[in-house]
Amino acid sequence: MKLDYKILWLDDKIQDFIDDEYIDEIELHLKKEEFKPIIHKTNDQLEFFDYLKNNTYDLILTDFHLNEKKQNTDSKGREINGDDIVELVRQENKIFTEILFYTAKAELEGKLKWDRVSFLETEQFGKAKHHEKVIEKIINLIDLTIEKFHDIVVMRGMIMHETSDLDSQKIELLNNFIQSEKYLDKIPQLRTRLFTEISNFLKEKTTKINKCITTENLDKLISDTVLFSADKKISAMSEILQMLGQTDFSDDYKKEIIKVRNDFAHVVLDEEKDENGKVIRKIFKDKKDDITFDTNYCKNIRSNINKHKNNLDKLEQKLNE
Repeated sequence: MKLDYKILWLDDKIQDFIDDEYIDEIELHLKKEEFKPIIHKTNDQLEFFDYLKNNTYDLILTDFHLNEKKQNTDSKGREINGDDIVELVRQENKIFTEILFYTAKAELEGKLKWDRVSFLETEQFGKAKHHEKVIEKIINLIDLTIEKFHDIVVMRGMIMHETSDLDSQKIELLNNFIQSEKYLDKIPQLRTRLFTEISNFLKEKTTKINKCITTENLDKLISDTVLFSADKKISAMSEILQMLGQTDFSDDYKKEIIKVRNDFAHVVLDEEKDENGKVIRKIFKDKKDDITFDTNYCKNIRSNINKHKNNLDKLEQKLNE
């Protein structure tokens, strides 16, 4: 999972969910959790499988009864229902995404049970409550998948992926700035800052390495993590922002992006347990602080990544004016 939360939704009456703004409700819920919602909606079974071939999803939704539209048939013209869909998804396509089947009828008892497949019958709530109960279940499943996302290994992968994308975007912005004739008079100022910083950085590292060699201090040498690219890139962005009279977000970026990435790469995750051995708190063991690793912490990370993506997008727009 990345910051995009992708849902594939098959229902021969999908327009009803759209018209009643239930899909808007799901999108709003995902945005509150700091995800970008991407919902592919279709009332056609063939289009459903075309989507599956070309995308990966965090959640798949479908009405269990799809025979009101004749396009929901297999190659031989036979009606396709929930059992057929899940078998095609799981066995033939080898896709193990969380799936929800829902129906306004009470006909799910005895259906095949598959791993990570949920079933919802809404008959007992009446037709008027069908959509409402489906959306309630969908949001519960979304929260379940998000909670699984709050794992140290998964979060580390997401952070490394997203910060790598941010680094690439900074390089593109820097190249656009350097190659633009509009900013030719500002290039010397940027060049002076970067060359000075890099020169000082190399002198500092050379001095430290020479000292380690002289004192034969191997421990000190191997403990020095040389972080070059991220710091220098955001320094360049800082200079450009100041030149253009824009808000300099570089200090926030260092604290909210670079530091968090480094924390995930190097600090140790520990657990606090009660007398019964139940985990009551997950924490990052840092040299200075213990940071609670929980849902709010993960949500805040996503929020900061989205914020700085937006900051870089605004800078890109400014450069392209």
